[in-house]
Amino acid sequence: MKQKAENPKKRFAMVVELKKCFNCKGCVVACRAENRVPLPISRNWIEESGVRGRYPFLGMTFEPAACNHCEDPPCQRVCPTGATYQSPEGIVLVDNRKCIGCKYCILACPYDARSVNHHDRVIEKCTFCKQRLPEGRIPACVETCMGNARHFGDILDPNSEVSRLLAEKDRFVKKKEAGTRPAFYYVY
Repeated sequence: MKQKAENPKKRFAMVVELKKCFNCKGCVVACRAENRVPLPISRNWIEESGVRGRYPFLGMTFEPAACNHCEDPPCQRVCPTGATYQSPEGIVLVDNRKCIGCKYCILACPYDARSVNHHDRVIEKCTFCKQRLPEGRIPACVETCMGNARHFGDILDPNSEVSRLLAEKDRFVKKKEAGTRPAFYYVY
């Protein structure tokens, strides 16, 4: 069952400025350290893209990727135990006490954002570093980004940095046709 507030006060989102990512992989290392992610699992990664056909991107770009924290997550719909759920702020999470490692969520995710933790026998994914948020801290990948390419905040707050970036710049989401309404945006 969905555990989502009907009128959320906040809706967290990630915005990546593509022109600022230079593939240093600091976000990958920071995530692994903050969340004790065992090798070879990565909760976020960098994808290389060719020409986008838009000025000024005329060559290679790097696209940080992770769980898209979808508003309508297919992984939640297929979870037989209710282990996958959404926080009131829209963060898609996994309750490891309920997860049986069936991998249905892995198959349902159009973003390939889930992986098996063989040691704990559960499915893992990005959590937007939910443990840091009550302290007013941002996700480790954002905090560590040397190019200042990653931004995190409340998309429902028109004065937030993520809302401002989405209003001012051309943007896109991956696999829009999947209809998941992701909260992971890319801007030029």
